Amino acid sequence: MKKILLLGRNGQVGQELVPQLQPLGDLVSLGRDQLNLSQPEQVRTALQTLQPSVIVNAAAYTAVDKAESEPELAQAINGTAPMVLAQTAAAIGAQLIHISTDYVFDGQHHRPYREDHATAPLGAYGRSKQQGEQGICESAAQAIILRTAWVYGAKGHGNFVKTMLRVGAEREEIRVVDDQIGTPTWSHDIAQAICGLIQTTPLESQPGTEIYHFTNSGAASWYDFAVAIFEEAEQLGYPLKLRRLMPITTEEYPLPAPRPSYSVLCNQKIRQRLSTPAQHWRPALRKMLGELLQR
Repeated sequence: MKKILLLGRNGQVGQELVPQLQPLGDLVSLGRDQLNLSQPEQVRTALQTLQPSVIVNAAAYTAVDKAESEPELAQAINGTAPMVLAQTAAAIGAQLIHISTDYVFDGQHHRPYREDHATAPLGAYGRSKQQGEQGICESAAQAIILRTAWVYGAKGHGNFVKTMLRVGAEREEIRVVDDQIGTPTWSHDIAQAICGLIQTTPLESQPGTEIYHFTNSGAASWYDFAVAIFEEAEQLGYPLKLRRLMPITTEEYPLPAPRPSYSVLCNQKIRQRLSTPAQHWRPALRKMLGELLQR
């Protein structure tokens, strides 16, 4: 039986992974309180002690704007830690699955990004994730990097959906950026894709890194996403005060970290691997809102 080590068990994707990984092997899941990814020696010691056959890294520094003021911490968690995980995984003969992001791209392509497109991150968060990818690729590990985007879920801490619901219950008018395009992606579906990758990767595979993109299908602006959130929430009976949703430009809503204006990811490669197309983001959103209402 595989021994699976999950890092980041308390995050949006981590909490979805716990029940989905349990049937696949002997699962050990750790949160930030058990393993500090900013401490490389802690990471090496934990892996050498636990001796997992599969490592799933769902932990990350995800505060995109805050990363601009603390790039060293973002680099330690998103850049150095994945490299250490990969190097140690190679040493103990474990597989590594690492979650990365659409923010490694600059958003200038305007067609869905394939795995082989050149990365060119715009901000400190994206650069830290790019460096983590590079560290894994340069290791001798058997690894998979799974890039995803615009993650939200019923579990874990704040995300765009939860923020919209909270603000929509407090205000009559909200302004949302309409010139950044991506794909909202449900954390439950990301966890499902990761489990599919584990099940289709033999333990005796050769060393090397494969990169895959996974999101729900379709594309939207943040404004489109917000419109859908409120339409679905109203149908489900969420308490809303909102009366007017206004589209604005990125320039009208300045933030510390620059964002790619277009970061839709091409899912063709992983669809061929898993033989299961990802569901469209709108029905996925509807399911998540139904789940959140029951919590």
